[in-house]
Amino acid sequence: MKARPLFHVKTEALLAIAGGVWLTAGINVARLGVLAALLLDKISALDIVLSIAVFGLFGAMFYKMSMKHARRIGSYQEATQAFWKFFDLKSYLIMAFMMSGGIWLRSSGLLPLEFIAVFYTGLGLALSLAGVFFLYMYFTSFEGEDR
Repeated sequence: MKARPLFHVKTEALLAIAGGVWLTAGINVARLGVLAALLLDKISALDIVLSIAVFGLFGAMFYKMSMKHARRIGSYQEATQAFWKFFDLKSYLIMAFMMSGGIWLRSSGLLPLEFIAVFYTGLGLALSLAGVFFLYMYFTSFEGEDR
């Protein structure tokens, strides 16, 4: 039996890794939104509607991205891949830009707390749902196969 290269996992495990990363990121972003919301004097119905709108917009975008990555992962011919190949280079760059931009905006004080509460809650829930979707694809795509 040939040894697996260092840092390689079975190709289908990339879906589970992506799910874990997206779910963890989503929970953390949503947590920041909820913590900001708890600091507000009141949460209006408009705040809730706007948060749902953010969730819907980003949820649709993340769904398309999840499908794109799932197709790319499914197209790999090799039995194993480096664990970081759940994303492509473009996605890593987008993620780095979004994370650093978000950290900078929050720490700069340019945005009101209400915006952080609304936007981060909706965005975090959309990220979390994408993580759940990746995990769903992992568990349903390879049913009955020995992982």
